[in-house]
Amino acid sequence: MRGVAEDQPGRTRAAEVVEAIRADILNARLLPGERLMFEALKERFNVGVSPLREALTRIAGEGLVTLEEHKGFRVAPVSRADLTDLVRLRGELEALAIRWSIENGDDRWEAGILATMHELGKKQKITAAGEIDMAWEAIHQRFHTSLVAACGSERALAFRQVLGDQAMRYRRLSVRYLTAPRDDLGEHRELAQIVIERRATEAVDLIKGHFSRTAEIILAATEEAGGTLS
Repeated sequence: MRGVAEDQPGRTRAAEVVEAIRADILNARLLPGERLMFEALKERFNVGVSPLREALTRIAGEGLVTLEEHKGFRVAPVSRADLTDLVRLRGELEALAIRWSIENGDDRWEAGILATMHELGKKQKITAAGEIDMAWEAIHQRFHTSLVAACGSERALAFRQVLGDQAMRYRRLSVRYLTAPRDDLGEHRELAQIVIERRATEAVDLIKGHFSRTAEIILAATEEAGGTLS
């Protein structure tokens, strides 16, 4: 892979390394628990120790990397407890942001939801290789962001993005375990309709159920497989 250009400022190089490593973690090219070797990463990205350490520290702050004393950095592990905690917290925050958006949203907000829903309906989620399509993933994230775009809280939007990135790893894992068809498009269409109709209580129930369904797929499947998720 092409390294980060040496003639760019150190802070910019660190930012590019952050994005590259984050993408590798979210797309399971770097696996949960895998040790992040400095020498290999320095060579791969053509950067020095300082920007690399800065990049890994920033990613650790997002919960995607852990720092172990005297052992260095590792990709954050996945577990049943972490998944359960993530889904619960993400559901509560998303529900709150949707409630606020329903209170504050205008015609432009509604149009944004409809536009991204239309885009989502034109894309297939799963590729021929049985993986989540990256183009679908990008639209999928924009759709969920459109639902909460009128919440009026920059902190809520920033924090939900952190939780969303952490959830992406589990979402990709759920596709491996899916044994029965899941009507993702139907779930998203129902969400869009209920939110635009300002039915806040139903919207809260739907978004929490939508997030929980992914966890249920993974946990049920891993139990059948003998508990492969620790």
